[in-house]
Amino acid sequence: MKITLLGTGSPTPDPKRAASGYLVEIGEEMICFDHGGGAHERFLQAGKRAVDLNTIFFSHLHSDHCLDYARLVLTRWDMGAGQVPELKVYGPPQMKNMNESLFGDGGAFEVDLHARTHAPGSLKLYQGRGGALPRLRPDPDFTPLTDQQVIETDNWKVTVRSVYHQPDVIEAYGFRLETDEGILAYSGDTGPCQGVDDLAKDADLLIHMCFYISGTFRRKGRASVCGHLEVADIAARANAKAVVASHFSPQFEPPGVFEKCIAEMSRVYSGRIIWGEDLMELSLHPPEAKEVG
Repeated sequence: MKITLLGTGSPTPDPKRAASGYLVEIGEEMICFDHGGGAHERFLQAGKRAVDLNTIFFSHLHSDHCLDYARLVLTRWDMGAGQVPELKVYGPPQMKNMNESLFGDGGAFEVDLHARTHAPGSLKLYQGRGGALPRLRPDPDFTPLTDQQVIETDNWKVTVRSVYHQPDVIEAYGFRLETDEGILAYSGDTGPCQGVDDLAKDADLLIHMCFYISGTFRRKGRASVCGHLEVADIAARANAKAVVASHFSPQFEPPGVFEKCIAEMSRVYSGRIIWGEDLMELSLHPPEAKEVG
């Protein structure tokens, strides 16, 4: 399994960090978790093509987790020329409305889609790519998520859990991906909760949102996001072998800050701590360090 961090940033614009997006390659198959603003550009920079991606999971519908979804769908549809299956999309139930609003009749891309399915020049280009008329609109194969849902293929299994992120306002999920090689857990956006504990239990690698420096986030009541010490505590409690901190606010950018945070996390959690960066490539079982000299 190969994991590429497409976007490790937050809703705050940052030229060094795209918003949330994570690519997983299992053999010849590619799966994405979230596709926020800038994530598709990172996907291209990683040398990938939209037509090669068949499955995507969305943790929730905050824009920093789904802003590049339209770009992914439209690029894949256009370049696929009717010869690739519809994109399999798993997300909160409200995503059905998003699909209709983006790609349906009279939706946000009505002018573009009407032109590409009717204009002679566009149809000629489509046929030149191997497409057969009539040209149909994109129609993602959407499945709504529910708590404790299991999605399984011959190569992988994903378990879905509700997580704690702006409850009663937005529906949020985390994921546990299991293969013959091991277990990858992804928190989505969440504060500490039973759902993420269950997903992360004994994981080989946990990707967890780390939005702020612990102790600096003013809030009322229970936290619906995590700071660096909360991430370390969750990883330790779950016995995860390694944790990737991601979804950073600009708090962490000044020199020396993340190094200090890693040192503090290591007092709570004894496993491997990875400070995520865009386009970082990871595996579930990294090779042992070689001797030098």
